[in-house]
Amino acid sequence: MGSRGAHLASTNIHFYPPLDTGPLSEIPRVRRGSAPRSIIGVDEAGRGPVLGPLVVVGVSVADDGPLRRLGVKDSKLCTPATRRRLGPEIKRLCESIVARAIPPERIDMYRAQGSLNELEAETFADVIKGLLMTKLPGGPGRADVVVFVDAVDTDAQEFRERILRHLGSRVELVSEHKADARYPVVSAASILAKLMRDEEIERISREAGEDVGSGYPSDPLTMAYIERAIRASGAPPPHTRASWETVRRLLRRERRLDEFGGGQGGA
Repeated sequence: MGSRGAHLASTNIHFYPPLDTGPLSEIPRVRRGSAPRSIIGVDEAGRGPVLGPLVVVGVSVADDGPLRRLGVKDSKLCTPATRRRLGPEIKRLCESIVARAIPPERIDMYRAQGSLNELEAETFADVIKGLLMTKLPGGPGRADVVVFVDAVDTDAQEFRERILRHLGSRVELVSEHKADARYPVVSAASILAKLMRDEEIERISREAGEDVGSGYPSDPLTMAYIERAIRASGAPPPHTRASWETVRRLLRRERRLDEFGGGQGGA
């Protein structure tokens, strides 16, 4: 596989190995005898930021007991140090991990042509398919699988139906708000998704040669980085979600300044 940067430059959704552990085949697989079903959890990180990818991660386990004992919880409730500590343990306990990183260009395209909710439903379905094929390559016996997802739509059941439409088949799927706080398997996916997104933001900072902050519109470092780029070139920097209103507002202001001779190119 190529570098992550090469993947994110594309408008396609790509398979990502879990963090830096290598191919899925190298992840330790924990089997617990003849467990009656596989439990899958899917969550995302990075829906709201103006900079960087949206990351969706799914994990599967035969038994969520070890995750409960590990003490996983919603990634937003964990400190960065706690996420870094839990990440390797989660990977050790999961049978399979599948992740997708959605670059800003694809997010902007969906916002122009459809909706972010639809893009997330499509990507959640893609991750679930990957997990089903990883666990059951000979043809999934889906009656033995239950899937839990953290609903991003205000209507959790509508989000469930969107995912099922993209899956093209019925599985036992539970879509709930705050599922990452209720189901350990979703908490685990949430933590890995946040870790992967944090890694991408660190990579963007290295590429930019400066600290770009967290990527959120509320972060002064992030907005200063984007504003400087727009003032210098009239365009947002790479990895920016140009469809976000915060970016559009900066672009409109810069154009008005140019019209009145107050921009970088003014007299």
